[in-house]
Amino acid sequence: MSRDTGRDIIFSVPEVIDVSSFDSMWPFALGLTTLAGLATGIGSLAAIFAKRTNTSFLAASLGFSAGVMIYVSFVELLPAGGLLLETAYGARTGPWVTALSFLGGMIAIAVIDFLVPTAENPHEAVLVEDLRMENPFPELKRVGVVTALAIAIHNFPEGLATFASALYDVKVGISIAIAIALHNVPEGMAVAIPIYYATGSRKKAFWYSFWSGLAEPIGALLGYFILRAYWSGGLLGIVDAAVAGVMVFVSLDQLIPNAKRYDQGHHAVYGLICGVALMAITLVIL
Repeated sequence: MSRDTGRDIIFSVPEVIDVSSFDSMWPFALGLTTLAGLATGIGSLAAIFAKRTNTSFLAASLGFSAGVMIYVSFVELLPAGGLLLETAYGARTGPWVTALSFLGGMIAIAVIDFLVPTAENPHEAVLVEDLRMENPFPELKRVGVVTALAIAIHNFPEGLATFASALYDVKVGISIAIAIALHNVPEGMAVAIPIYYATGSRKKAFWYSFWSGLAEPIGALLGYFILRAYWSGGLLGIVDAAVAGVMVFVSLDQLIPNAKRYDQGHHAVYGLICGVALMAITLVIL
């Protein structure tokens, strides 16, 4: 592949994408997506057994997740998607399709956030001790159930993001899966705490949280089988750019603000720097 830019020195994107290889890769990609989604179960266990939230760890984890997502979006997914789209649509039209796909991903997740009530938004971090101060009225169960449904809705595009990234590049897929798994831990807490204090059942709290995380692999499978017949280099470029938009929005709108909300020092920033550094080193070495 020859271009008059320096980008092809860094990114090696084939002129023709062998999409048939995706058929052999999809079980691995689905496994990664499932593991990332089920991290909500880890959050539920932490919520129902911990006496207090480790806010420093929470802030650092959210910052780390944001660092990984932002770095991989701007350094790997968006440039690679841009090259694929330039190959498919030409040097004049390709950049426009790339920009529109990136913005489309941001708009899609923003619309989902807009449709979810703020009080029950799963991206609003919750502390164990905050809800333990409340009386265990039955209304808390509704909060937990609605939060579980909200998380399921949010996790559809996140599941497709992990899945599509793993199909195209294993190392990027693993990195995104780790970042989304860390991001899902506090979401699991947001489901489990109100369910537990409404019902008194750790088992119900865990299973509500656990099943909400399954929306990620379900979203991945639906997206894959709907788009499978249309897979091409151009479509993969659109998905890459849109996924980058989704992850940047999640990082800037939810992860970083929540990390700073519960940070009492610089743990969020240190976590973000570590996420960027780890992602950079991983991409260089692998």
